[in-house]
Amino acid sequence: MRETFLPFAKPDVAEDAVAAVAQCMRSGWLTTGPRTIEFEDIFKNYTGAKYSVSFNSATAGLHGAFAALGLKEGDEVITTPMTFAATINTVIFAGAKPVLADIDPKTLNIIPAEIEKKINSKTKAIAPVHFAGRPCDMAAIEAIAEKHGLWIIEDSAHALGAAAGARKIGKPGAKRAAVFSFHPTKNITTGEGGMVCTDDENMAEFLSVFRQHGMSKGAWNRYAAKGKTHYDILLPGLKYNMMDIQAVIGISQMKRLEAFNARRAQVVAKYMEVFKDTEGLILPPPVKAGDAHSWHIFTPLIDTDKLKITRDEFMKLMGGRNIGTALHYQAVHLFSYYQKTYGWKPGDFPSAEYVSSRIVSLPLFPAMTEKDISDTVEAVKEILKENKR
Repeated sequence: MRETFLPFAKPDVAEDAVAAVAQCMRSGWLTTGPRTIEFEDIFKNYTGAKYSVSFNSATAGLHGAFAALGLKEGDEVITTPMTFAATINTVIFAGAKPVLADIDPKTLNIIPAEIEKKINSKTKAIAPVHFAGRPCDMAAIEAIAEKHGLWIIEDSAHALGAAAGARKIGKPGAKRAAVFSFHPTKNITTGEGGMVCTDDENMAEFLSVFRQHGMSKGAWNRYAAKGKTHYDILLPGLKYNMMDIQAVIGISQMKRLEAFNARRAQVVAKYMEVFKDTEGLILPPPVKAGDAHSWHIFTPLIDTDKLKITRDEFMKLMGGRNIGTALHYQAVHLFSYYQKTYGWKPGDFPSAEYVSSRIVSLPLFPAMTEKDISDTVEAVKEILKENKR
């Protein structure tokens, strides 16, 4: 058994980022400032979006994107049951009702035909989630949105570096926004942080104001020598801005993104090869031709029909061998608040429930060694073999 614990994810922060943070702290400028603007420009250039607006989390960015649509009570946003609660909660905080459409149990992404079934006169937007970094069927979703005049807010928290055909995720197009996460487990990190990419100038202007208490644009530097002392409140915003301390970490991380993602893909390729004939494990399918997967997480399903243990028991046994795992995610319609509020119940979204009871995230991060990979493989294979029906 492995002697030290292997986490399922681990950030890799270079020394230049450490030095840049120290420089920020010594400069006396810690909050939103020139380095945040620099990070936004780098991110915008990478994705190809016209505008990139930073936030202190992807959750804040999602809230801002939905709020920018002017949603009101009775409006609906269609999304997936296989996502983190933030996707649902931000729709609610923006004043609308989340509506769920079931997933493909293989790709784990929302099914476009299921979206179409849920559209009515109250529908204002579609919020696809690129699960694990695998792009949704955006051509089909875009066609549906255009047909019905709907916005698309892409929850791209997992998908930095992914692409749907020739379009890099984050290059939104008309009536579109994409929201990224920089949590420590993501493909790059700023400690905590998020970014909204859009080609819509009005949305970008709204987001810039919304994230800073609703203060008029430019008020962020009111304490600088040439800053504006007076400002206006243009709308009821919140305190959602990114700090320069976070941004300089992001600037460093963006230099390494392609290498990070390449290593993630290498680790996944090894997993796929060694696990291809492993009974008790259902592997993710190949990526659609022409698409690019960012491999934020590696999420096989534990085939409990062929085992004497549950997925949760599998995770506990992995922990006992010092191998970390994680659960992404319990289907949101199974949480008590949403059931009480929206009447969702078990059986409503069978594919999401099937996946939710079997999915597990195995260790995946750029700094994984060959021993880390082999230790993980050995533990998985031993547990599955020992617990065959």
